[in-house]
Amino acid sequence: MPGYTSINAKMVQVPIGHGQDVYSRRGSMLAYVGNVDFAPTVTDGQGIGGAIGRRMAGESVPMMHVTGQGTAMFGHAGLYVHVIELTGDTLYIEADRLLLYDATLQKGTMFLGEQGGARGVIRGAVSGQGLFTTTLVGRGSCAVISHGGVIELPITPQRPIHVDPQAYVAHRGQVDNTLTTAMGLRDMIGRGSGEGFQLRLTGTGTVYVQASERKV
Repeated sequence: MPGYTSINAKMVQVPIGHGQDVYSRRGSMLAYVGNVDFAPTVTDGQGIGGAIGRRMAGESVPMMHVTGQGTAMFGHAGLYVHVIELTGDTLYIEADRLLLYDATLQKGTMFLGEQGGARGVIRGAVSGQGLFTTTLVGRGSCAVISHGGVIELPITPQRPIHVDPQAYVAHRGQVDNTLTTAMGLRDMIGRGSGEGFQLRLTGTGTVYVQASERKV
């Protein structure tokens, strides 16, 4: 069965069928064809313990379980939609950026200190993202939302990437991320400007960056 199809920059069409149900952000369904059912869920298929953990970590967004036979179209608040294919690896993403994902993917929560230590914790405080992030693991598709669209930037050991924390959407791969301060740039622009802080990603993987500093 074909995967996610972009209708335009802000809508995605998803096939629903046997073995191909999805979890979507509640209220994101725009239209559907066929016998498709939408049921509110608090566990996202991962058990009540995981749901409680995500809520306590601030990584909980109301979701729907989409099942049946047909196709459904999704979007949210006129934001841009970007499809990401996972091939057995892990995607690290803020919960409010996640529009929908295949039920074959395992959803979890990770403490930012596991990637970047104390600086990872500082990053969450400075960016307003908190101390935790959402993870998706396995093989399947997901769709993320952003302001202004998303670009994918490769990260290599020889080519670390620096990203404005407010423009960061997600990343994947064997990547360490820490918050750095560019004092010269900060002094030039002004100490109240977010550009004085940068998220430095090193290792091997990909970072997804939106064309805006606005939060969802």
